Amino acid sequence: MSDYKVIEIKKSVFENNDREADKLREKLKENKTFLLNLMSSPGSGKTTTLGRTIAALKDEYKIGVMEADIDSEVDAKIISQTGVKAIQLHTGGMCHLDAGMTQQGLESIEADEFDFVVLENVGNLVCPAEFDTGASKNAMLLSVPEGDDKPLKYPLMFSICDCVLINKIDTKSVFDFDDEAVVERIKKLNPKAEIYFISAKTGEGMENWFNWLRKQIDNWNK
Repeated sequence: MSDYKVIEIKKSVFENNDREADKLREKLKENKTFLLNLMSSPGSGKTTTLGRTIAALKDEYKIGVMEADIDSEVDAKIISQTGVKAIQLHTGGMCHLDAGMTQQGLESIEADEFDFVVLENVGNLVCPAEFDTGASKNAMLLSVPEGDDKPLKYPLMFSICDCVLINKIDTKSVFDFDDEAVVERIKKLNPKAEIYFISAKTGEGMENWFNWLRKQIDNWNK
């Protein structure tokens, strides 16, 4: 008889988090608060995209923003200038948020006051994809300079997102980026994903993203 036992820690952590995430989603639904988990690599344009999104929707919805990062308050300061309530979440060195951390953030921002809350997750395409935050929907940005091969390299991220924004299309003349290839690769992983090509800098294509969000928020908050 063995004098030791093997504990599957990773499996246990994920299972516990999934249960907490489901509970959090139920609470958000009851309170009619739509939570968007927004993910991407650093430098893809999340904060700029979020700023334009807030400007377009803040007269229609009461919006709150939770900025997650390992350190600094840069993004929260930028977003607070849009006129919405924003808080900064420091992850203590962790490269993602889980359901428990998200719950703490929602309590801090007093999410019950809002129709629409955005969690701008820590910038990378690996860890945030592994942990269910309890969000109503997941969205991500892939910027043109990153390349059209990222769905091949980070399949889980593209698999879990309800919406994928291809940002910085204003730079296509500089970078070798294949629109058809990236769509094909995303759809192979996630046939139901909505894909929109945008430029957060110029505003091109953003209305499609705004309309998708309006539909999701209104359906969630019925």
